[in-house]
Amino acid sequence: MSQSQGPTSQVDPEKLSNSMLEVAGKSQKLVQDFLSRQESMKTISGDDSRHMLQLFQDFYARLMADPVALVQAQMQLWQNYMSLMQNTSMRMMGIQSESSVKPGAGDKRFKDAQWEENPLFDFIKQSYLLTADHVHNTVANVEGLDDKTKRKVDFYTRQFVNAMSPSNFVATNPEVLQKTIDTGGQNLLDGLNKLLEDLERGNGELKIRMTKPDAFEVGKDVAMTPGKVVHQNELMQLIQYEPTTENVAKRPIIITPPWINKFYILDLRPANSVVRWLVEQGHTVFIISWRNPTPELAEKSFDDYMLEGPLTALDVVEEITGESEMNMVGYCLGGTLLACTLAYCAEKGDKRPQSGTFFVTLLDFENPGDLELFIDEEQLDVLDKQMGERGVLKGSQMATAMNMLRDNDLIWSFFVNNYLHGEDPFPFDLLYWNQDSTNMPARMHSFYLRNMYLKNRLREPGGITLNGVPIDLSKIAAPAYYISTKEDHIAPWLATYEGAKLLSSNVKFTLGMSGHIAGIVNPPSKNKYGYWTNPESGQIPASPDDWLEKSEFNEGSWWPDWQRWLAELGGDEVPSRKVGSKKHPPIEDAPGSYVRERHD
Repeated sequence: MSQSQGPTSQVDPEKLSNSMLEVAGKSQKLVQDFLSRQESMKTISGDDSRHMLQLFQDFYARLMADPVALVQAQMQLWQNYMSLMQNTSMRMMGIQSESSVKPGAGDKRFKDAQWEENPLFDFIKQSYLLTADHVHNTVANVEGLDDKTKRKVDFYTRQFVNAMSPSNFVATNPEVLQKTIDTGGQNLLDGLNKLLEDLERGNGELKIRMTKPDAFEVGKDVAMTPGKVVHQNELMQLIQYEPTTENVAKRPIIITPPWINKFYILDLRPANSVVRWLVEQGHTVFIISWRNPTPELAEKSFDDYMLEGPLTALDVVEEITGESEMNMVGYCLGGTLLACTLAYCAEKGDKRPQSGTFFVTLLDFENPGDLELFIDEEQLDVLDKQMGERGVLKGSQMATAMNMLRDNDLIWSFFVNNYLHGEDPFPFDLLYWNQDSTNMPARMHSFYLRNMYLKNRLREPGGITLNGVPIDLSKIAAPAYYISTKEDHIAPWLATYEGAKLLSSNVKFTLGMSGHIAGIVNPPSKNKYGYWTNPESGQIPASPDDWLEKSEFNEGSWWPDWQRWLAELGGDEVPSRKVGSKKHPPIEDAPGSYVRERHD
């Protein structure tokens, strides 16, 4: 430690020792309580363990089949360590030397100056990075594994390697060590209490909080745009928002959000609410708020989500507004359902949907990114067994899978902040929403994973049938606005581009910066990021690389570009509409009661 970090001589050794004993005693009780809870919980983790064991047995067999490559990798690691030892020795003698390895540009784990300035922690950091590179390179260079198996091994290896980072341990994290000295270990006691609370909140499963649970209240701090629930059924509430302009576009907008998360990602706070912004642009906006399903809804199917979701919304909106033409919007899984709905309407001769806007939506699941690694026949059998016992896929399971895709940012950074520093996480509306997970009905989710992700049937004309109607995306003639984001790890833009090509309509494809959420919830007032558009209209090029090469980059939010497209499809202006109707009177204030239902 440098002297600037605080004099260690002022610490009372007896007080620090007593604090550490208290931490140890509470830790022992914590472990005992945790183990007893695990024994009392009915799990089938053995099936998951067998899958992982087989995966790494295959990898190990391939690794041992090429001993020459393995020895070469070991020799390279040894040489790198010798270089690191030499550089560290020079630094200890006051001689400047180059680092053997540096963290990646976006790696926030080693941002504290002590990781660079203190030779000991610099050695720990570089030693870890060298070993991590060695492990990843060994996995990447193994011959004979099919691509998906290699990606699975690499993914789970990355989880292990990230978990073993020295930043995650008290003794090897200079920031945590200094804070432990400065507080006499109080940070560890505070962190232990937070750990106990999070275990209790998760009924024995560790639910790491990403923001303070009481930092926000739905309807008060988020989901604040004024409106009314004008219809509800077993699966959803339909919200109509109050107008803020004297006149509005003739065609109303119906938004279908994903039911993997709650709708208010599109209505966080006034400054970043997509819903409020659309209302301010002069649109009559309706949005579906999905139910957080309980085991009683286990038999709800994908068909039911279409029938009781966007198709019911079409009927209700037509009755309330008197309009027979609407513009439709779908986000992520909601966009997948929207495409199915548009194809269903096309087959049935229903011309009410006049356009479709797709936010980061997969329609072709050939290369859906790392989520694919959780989905194969063996893993789906395990999942079906779990859902069969519970009636639903627990929201915590889905949240964990999503967080694992960015584990350093969404798991380990909070682990260090909450449990090692003993601090409360920063109150952040997006992360509050991210923690507000939802369950998935067993029947619907099994259909979705098997037919979309596993078998990729949606891209095939008639590959799936909903409510007796074969779904053919090529029959969608309504113009479409397709927005994807360049750093999306859930719906990679190269995959969403392939899906956009399945539509036979005039498609305007737009590529935003950032990721699955931040790239979409990007209001003009922030003037952040930017986006690419291609001036050519009509059918998009076959190659996404060709599209990007001919595209123009624009600064700031893509929302105004979307509004210009919507304005052409909104129809003439009409006087703003009252909320609800005689047949569909307001039931309750927005955001309604369904959004307040929690999976836990």
